[in-house]
Amino acid sequence: MPLENYGVLAGTLHRHFRDRPDDQGRWFHVHLEVDTPAGRYECAVDVDSKKSAIGVQWKVFTLYPSVLEPVDAPDPGYHDLARASGSGAIDYLRHPALADRRGCLFVRRPPQWLRQVLDRFDPPRPWTEGSHLEASAALEPILVPGRQVLVFGEPFDEGLGMHNIHQNQGDPAGSQWWEENGIWQDGATMTRRPDGLYDVFLSRFSTQQAPTDENGHPLQDGSQH
Repeated sequence: MPLENYGVLAGTLHRHFRDRPDDQGRWFHVHLEVDTPAGRYECAVDVDSKKSAIGVQWKVFTLYPSVLEPVDAPDPGYHDLARASGSGAIDYLRHPALADRRGCLFVRRPPQWLRQVLDRFDPPRPWTEGSHLEASAALEPILVPGRQVLVFGEPFDEGLGMHNIHQNQGDPAGSQWWEENGIWQDGATMTRRPDGLYDVFLSRFSTQQAPTDENGHPLQDGSQH
């Protein structure tokens, strides 16, 4: 089954900090403290493991607020989102502003001249792969205290907080996260710049695959990216 709850937290970024460099848990996070009318939320952004062989991949880019409607400027606080297109939910593979649309247009790699045209009007956003420290360093420049922030993911069962702030689909059969696969429930961190645009950080684990079916499970002929 997909995540039990899914939504977006809107607020003001107070500060961020990394997990301590010790044996605190298996997974390494960058923590965001976000102020809302209900109180200060702690948001744990996964940036991979200190102990496992699972790698992390990430993207950092900028979006116009209009592409995030209807959650481009929500009231401060947590908001549940329906796992469906048009609700404001995030899906790395299906959201018009996030998906690699070229993969939907071409079965084979387009010719060089056409790639150059596409790159001009729709620059590619390749995934970067590296260590949890490199992923943390890529995220932190957009974490400016005082900025408005949108955090997509799953709220804590108890207390004010968010987790599962990463891709939440494409985990392979046999993994402990298979049952949590689902579409339109991916996590993201976005902070609003002074010019009104959003800086965006997306992350996923190297074992997660694409494309996925309507349940968020990897397709049989899917390839790992």
